[in-house]
Amino acid sequence: MFFKKIVVVLTFSVFSFSLFPQSDGKEEGFKIGGAVRYNMLSTHYEDGGGKFNPQMTWDTWRLNVDGSMSGIDLSFEYRFYPTSDTHFLHHGYLGYAFSDNVYMKLGVSQVPFGMPGFASHSWFFQVPYYVGLEDDYDMGISFDIKPAPALDLSLAYFRQAEPAGPGADPLAGRYSYDIIPGNGAFVNSEGKVVANVPANLTELNQFNARLVWHFADNWQVGLSAQAGENYNATLDKSKLSTAFAGHIEGDFGGFNLKAEVIRYDYRALGDEGQDLDVVPMGAYAYGYAGGEGYTGGVASKANIYVAGLAYTIPVNWGPITSIQPYIDYSMVDKDVDIFHDTHFLIPGMLITAGPVYTYIDYAMGKNQPWLTDSFGKGLGSGIEDPKWNSRFNVNMGYYF
Repeated sequence: MFFKKIVVVLTFSVFSFSLFPQSDGKEEGFKIGGAVRYNMLSTHYEDGGGKFNPQMTWDTWRLNVDGSMSGIDLSFEYRFYPTSDTHFLHHGYLGYAFSDNVYMKLGVSQVPFGMPGFASHSWFFQVPYYVGLEDDYDMGISFDIKPAPALDLSLAYFRQAEPAGPGADPLAGRYSYDIIPGNGAFVNSEGKVVANVPANLTELNQFNARLVWHFADNWQVGLSAQAGENYNATLDKSKLSTAFAGHIEGDFGGFNLKAEVIRYDYRALGDEGQDLDVVPMGAYAYGYAGGEGYTGGVASKANIYVAGLAYTIPVNWGPITSIQPYIDYSMVDKDVDIFHDTHFLIPGMLITAGPVYTYIDYAMGKNQPWLTDSFGKGLGSGIEDPKWNSRFNVNMGYYF
């Protein structure tokens, strides 16, 4: 009943802004596009590398369809990841402009939380992506509203996470990170981590709101809120899951600054009714794994701090039109005292040459689940005094 009331309020709020006639003159037709991307990488993890270090991989290829007919828009993207042996829907929604002030998306679309677009400059993204709070996509309905010239308001309801594709772990075969059925962990009365706790979890009934104020020239500040259910199908019970964020972004003298603070609380129950301190999550056909003395998944409560700075250099070197050096940093400050924090630092640059975008990154991490020989452990309880693992990565993509 509570969620039904929220949907009614959301619908009324949206249509109160829809009192203007729909804009005319939109060109009809569809465009087919996509991308092909390759990776060259050299890793320096715990084992120091091996025979396949460095290596070349076929990162991804994707198919895009975008267009409009009879005033109804379509945006669709499907991705294939040969290295991960999986493929899945990135997004797919119908769009409709009720007026110049209200635009609706129905289907799988980007969740309006945190900085619009991306909170990062690098190919790796920042830590919020790895806990489902940057460039996340879910299935539902969202409205982009312009209540005033300098304000952007987004309201959304997502019934569930986006559908999963096939892969090594079918429930984790998806683009963005979501809470999935798996093993969680909790801290017992003796202060020890109890791992491998079954947790048959699903994300349901999520509501999002984001307000962004544009001020000065190319500056914005924003606030975001998210609330939903982490539903345990074994117990037929849910816990309220919340997240809040504040961000600022702006351009000055060729620089771009991004900064964000996030507080999240992924309340969830294990199959025996325990309150979990670590929840299972997954994407790209991989669920975060546990291990000896520490757990995979994601710490259920934490603060995240994000900062990034980039500088764009226009050039005229044949097809190359710009070079953008950048540095991104983010960390996860976990609530549980015996857990160990995650740090992620990425200096790099983006080279733009027509349809070719090349990211050159030197990614470094402590308790970063992708920068380790033991995939997936860092965002859970983590390990004490970890060394900086690193990965030199060149990603070249042709976008059409």
